[in-house]
Amino acid sequence: MSATEKPAAASGVFTLGDMEVNRMGFGAMRITGDGIWGPPKDKALAKKVLHKALDLGVNFIDTADSYGPYVSEELIAEALHPYPEGLVIGTKGGLTRSGPDRWNVDASPEHLEKALKGSLKRLKTDRIDLYQLHRFDRDVPMEETLGKLIELQEQGYINQLGLSEVDVEQCEKAREMTEFVSVQNKYNIAERKWDDVLEWCAGRNIAFLPWYPLAAGSLQNKTLREIAGKHNATVYQIALAWLLHRSANMIPIPGTGSPEHLQENTEAADIELSEQEMGALNDLSV
Repeated sequence: MSATEKPAAASGVFTLGDMEVNRMGFGAMRITGDGIWGPPKDKALAKKVLHKALDLGVNFIDTADSYGPYVSEELIAEALHPYPEGLVIGTKGGLTRSGPDRWNVDASPEHLEKALKGSLKRLKTDRIDLYQLHRFDRDVPMEETLGKLIELQEQGYINQLGLSEVDVEQCEKAREMTEFVSVQNKYNIAERKWDDVLEWCAGRNIAFLPWYPLAAGSLQNKTLREIAGKHNATVYQIALAWLLHRSANMIPIPGTGSPEHLQENTEAADIELSEQEMGALNDLSV
């Protein structure tokens, strides 16, 4: 165990609208089957991971109706409902599934309403804490997609709204229509395409949730290894610590189906990187 009993608390906190969360979250994609399709091989182990996350101080869990599909949401409710006070669950809508590793965009108003109400039922709740649009749909005007989400929020089904895989222009246009508290884009120490979106969000106190935060375990670099050695840590823990140090609005959501990996990931919140180390990591080419 880290120096703290609940290491996720060492990551600091961020406020999502009216909800305060520890900045080290948990992504519940990997508690499903291979290809994010179907049930996990070991359901009891998947539920153990969810309980372990709470034990480690994680109070923000990210999921989606498309994970499984439906499996991740169902497992979260089965394992954790009735939910402890202070637990924030974010889910997403806007993708459909046709098989393992197959993802299709559908951000039509009709699909989003059906997806949201399905998530409410599976998560056993009357209101989604954070409902995120998985993708804008090139076949559906942004105004129609956001208009439906705003309507569902006004009807009380959604507490706070978030976006995913958006550029700055889309963020600006969306903000003209409604407030949103988070953006979830692909981002990690090796892939920083969305630096401009991160900075845009930081300037407006909007959370940035980096998905794929560990680059699927592909991080191998001399600088990373040297810094990891100094901290008696893994390169993946350093990659997560870098995210937390990179910006105060960053909420990493590393996912895993292993309690041991979950603890390792969460304990990255305890790592203090020096200015020199951050400079070296900022200049990193992985």
